[in-house]
Amino acid sequence: MSAHGDVDLGHTVAGWSGTAVALLGTTGAGAALCAGRPAGVWAGLAVVAAGALLTWALHLAGWGKPTGPRPAGGRDWRVRDTRAHGGHPDCLGCRLAGRGTRRTSRTRPAITASGSPAARELGTYTYATSDES
Repeated sequence: MSAHGDVDLGHTVAGWSGTAVALLGTTGAGAALCAGRPAGVWAGLAVVAAGALLTWALHLAGWGKPTGPRPAGGRDWRVRDTRAHGGHPDCLGCRLAGRGTRRTSRTRPAITASGSPAARELGTYTYATSDES
C-alpha cells in the first residue's frame, strides 16, 4: 500500500470479505426499500449481519489482524496471522469466542466513612485497606 506510506491500515482477507458482503447487503436493503418490499429490507439486513459473522469467523481463522499495527513484513492482506488461534490480547472478537487473555478484574477498594466525628460531619471518606475489611 505505497500510496498510504508506511502505515498499517488493516487490509485483510477478513476485512475485505466482510466489507464486500455487507456492501451487497446494504445495496439489497436499499433497493428493497426503494421498491417498497419490507421483506427485502430485512433480507438485506440479514446479509449485513452475515457479513459481520463472516468477518469474525475469518478473523478467528487467522485471516484478520491483531489490535494495533503489524510488523512491516506482515502488512500484506494475504499474510495469515499465526497467533490468532491463541487469541489476541484486548480483542473483543477473541474474547467473545473464548480465546486469548482475559482482562483481570480491577477491584476497587471499599470506601468507608472515617472514624472521626469531624470527618463524618464533613462527609469525607477514606479508603479501607485489606487489613481493615
